[in-house]
Amino acid sequence: MSIRQLIVNGNDVKCDDGLTVSQLLIDQKAKMPEMVSVELNGQILRRNDFATTALKEEDGVEFLYFMGGGRGIN
Repeated sequence: MSIRQLIVNGNDVKCDDGLTVSQLLIDQKAKMPEMVSVELNGQILRRNDFATTALKEEDGVEFLYFMGGGRGIN
């Protein structure tokens, strides 16, 4: 098995060949993995595709967290 170089949240990361997005979330200890959205090479992935999307050399991956809520001051 060979080693791949990815760019994850702007950082160079080495990983095993064939790593999936789901495995990357675990390896990178993503906070709130059930709430994270993943952008791969500029495209948002569907959550259903995390387990079947294998990462390739030099892929760019961003973990995105959308926050809502808050209350205005009256």
